[in-house]
Amino acid sequence: MSFKAGPRNLITDVAGLRIGNASDERLKSGVSVVLCDDPAVASVQVLGGAPGTRETDLLEPHNSVEAINAVMLSGGSAFGLDAASGVQAALREKGVGFAVGDQRIPIVPGAILFDLINGGDKNWGRYPPYRELGYEAVQNATIDFEIGTAGAGTGALVAGLKGGLGSASTVLESGITVGALVAVNAVGAVTVGRSRHFWAAPFEIGDEFGGLGLPSPLPKETTNIELKFRHKPTAGANTTIAVIATDAVLTKAAAKRLAIAAHDGFARAIWPAHTPMDGDLVFGLATGKSGLAPDPDDTTDLYAAAGATMARAIARAIYAATPAPGDVMPVWSSLTN
Repeated sequence: MSFKAGPRNLITDVAGLRIGNASDERLKSGVSVVLCDDPAVASVQVLGGAPGTRETDLLEPHNSVEAINAVMLSGGSAFGLDAASGVQAALREKGVGFAVGDQRIPIVPGAILFDLINGGDKNWGRYPPYRELGYEAVQNATIDFEIGTAGAGTGALVAGLKGGLGSASTVLESGITVGALVAVNAVGAVTVGRSRHFWAAPFEIGDEFGGLGLPSPLPKETTNIELKFRHKPTAGANTTIAVIATDAVLTKAAAKRLAIAAHDGFARAIWPAHTPMDGDLVFGLATGKSGLAPDPDDTTDLYAAAGATMARAIARAIYAATPAPGDVMPVWSSLTN
């Protein structure tokens, strides 16, 4: 089994996808959207205890809709669910969506993370700004995009550090590509103990998040961290939300298995993950653009790559975060130990 990063090391190395980000620096929040050039097979797996979602029931393999047009990831907690309406509006203007008679209904599942107490100004008046941010994100969609303090990761936090938006890709020996996009806002930590070393280090390709490897020897206090909001254990006040995508030809059930496998990347890159206070969720997407349907051996590689690629994307989110006025936590690049 041999993995290498794609040419961009972004989810857009998966043919048929574009990413749009929109952010509000005053708000310290934002929206990211994954746009499918053609409807893509999709499913979802939720393992966190406090999810916030829209249109996820239709993604179960036993339900009727086989393909979707976009996935929305947003800050703003429950208010951020409005972003999907903005994405829908933009796609409807473009004539994109599921045809019902003479109407087009864009299928846009979405998920949100909690970033309401991160130092940003949330006094937005009667209506939250997320619908307009969702619309703007569609207009910004491209194959090259920013990670770190961008889009849905703009106001994200993890234990002791600023979170962010991450992405990575893997090209398998079979020619199949896997890509991840993740907004990291976990209750847990992404670094080992109080060091600069990422838990995801064993999966790093090159020096994509610093090339530090794991500390040697491992410190005895690897689990000695102050969890985010430790003394305010509010359900829904965290969450890591993500998309794992491939250009392979998959069924809806296989797309769900892809999402399940990608959760392994959460466990490899965040400690602890999938807590009752997190809404951890992964959407699985298959564009089918490679024309390759994986055989049993390729399937094993595909699911292994899903976890590894997600772990790398999580570390890259924190590695790329940048400071901004009013931040309540430092960025990774400011660490010295």
